[in-house]
Amino acid sequence: MTWMVYGASGHTGKLVAELAAARGERPVLAGRSSERIAPIAAELGLDIRAFGLDDPHEIRAALGGIGTVAHCAGPFSATSRPMVDACLATGTNYVDITGEIEVFEAIYARDAEAAAAGVVLLPGAGFDVVPTDCVAACLAERLPDATHLDLAFAARVKLGPGTVKTMLEGAGQGGSARVDGKLRSVPLGHRRVTASFPSGRKTVTAIPWGDLSSAYRSTGIPNITTFTVVPAGSIVGVGQRLVAPIFRVTAVQNAAKAVVDRVVKRGVEMAEAGSSQVWGEVRNAAGQRVSMTLTGPNGLPMTADGVVSAVRKLAEGGVKPGAHTPSTAFGARFATELAGVEISEPTTG
Repeated sequence: MTWMVYGASGHTGKLVAELAAARGERPVLAGRSSERIAPIAAELGLDIRAFGLDDPHEIRAALGGIGTVAHCAGPFSATSRPMVDACLATGTNYVDITGEIEVFEAIYARDAEAAAAGVVLLPGAGFDVVPTDCVAACLAERLPDATHLDLAFAARVKLGPGTVKTMLEGAGQGGSARVDGKLRSVPLGHRRVTASFPSGRKTVTAIPWGDLSSAYRSTGIPNITTFTVVPAGSIVGVGQRLVAPIFRVTAVQNAAKAVVDRVVKRGVEMAEAGSSQVWGEVRNAAGQRVSMTLTGPNGLPMTADGVVSAVRKLAEGGVKPGAHTPSTAFGARFATELAGVEISEPTTG
């Protein structure tokens, strides 16, 4: 099967391309600029296709003969819809690395379209949200009547321009949580809990994360909160009332994004060294609790591995057409098939 890495000149897309080539895969490398893609393709001995996402006809033509596109060009709030539209029109499977709740929701809403087109739509095939989705699905298997799910992750993160722009878009919206099956707006940092990571217990703070959409689709658990370790003095929680009204102004958003383009360096979306950890806990109405943890490499290598592994599995067949999470596509333990990922046995408390 011929597949494509779109956004191959970005740091994450380049890592996906390099890992694919190292595993004997030959994806087509694509993006807006042939000048930026060509040196990478030459180094790896791969073909290129240059096209933007503004013209639907151009995108459809560029997807000719492509079985799956691995979409690595964010922010996905702007780039996912035109690519998904083209994939549905051309019968091309779609994989991306988004962590944006609204993008997950929009793609899941197209499940029937994807099924009718014979296409798999798989957002979140990277660090967002493979490891957390794995933990959520495993916990749901152990406690099927769970009513609440808490998910926390810890990883060293450096922010690149795509991630910063996504954060700016969300800065005016505050936090989010899944409450009684519905996505609700809540203050940033509205909850803090203690997560028992493999490296020790850490206080984590609620943030909006993709699992508020994906874990709900994977598990059906109606109440979900997502957390991470937040540095002392962070804007999360303490500064929302000041920041949110400012960043709801379109002109402020645009000005801030222009600054990001000038000052935020590419190629540092997440530190490649080090490790990541996930902790999850479910509980039911009777008060039973089950928790488990996951450890793995840091965000970038896990993302590249997740994407390349997902594309390989789609090529093997057996995934029902429609909109999927990593666990609904490949099973609850898909993350453990990635290099360096280990998951603990669930603990009942």
